[in-house]
Amino acid sequence: QVRLVESGGGLVQAGDSLRLSCAASGRTFSIDAMGWFRQAPGKEREFVATISGSGRYTYYADSVKGRFTISRNNAKNTVSLQMNSLKPEDTAVYYCATGCSGDYYRGPCDYWGQGTQVTVSS
Repeated sequence: QVRLVESGGGLVQAGDSLRLSCAASGRTFSIDAMGWFRQAPGKEREFVATISGSGRYTYYADSVKGRFTISRNNAKNTVSLQMNSLKPEDTAVYYCATGCSGDYYRGPCDYWGQGTQVTVSS
């Protein structure tokens, strides 16, 4: 059974940084794209960033480009999201996903984590 577990969320101030991590288990993920998505209160879940199986290709939403960096460690089956210069509008529950298809691996995705809350105060 595939399992994704996120960690690293929290409450920070605008301008601060956070690093989210996602540990995958249950199968070999080195060939699968992985990604981060988020859902703010009252809004639909949206694409944040995705990374190809090799890690060679990365894609970002315009709203986070230049501030967020996605990376992966296939030896450890982990994917991370380094978030810098955080803004209040980045406040959301962040989800890790894998088995993603579509343009830029934006979805649909087969497997999801339970999410981790990120709150950015102004």
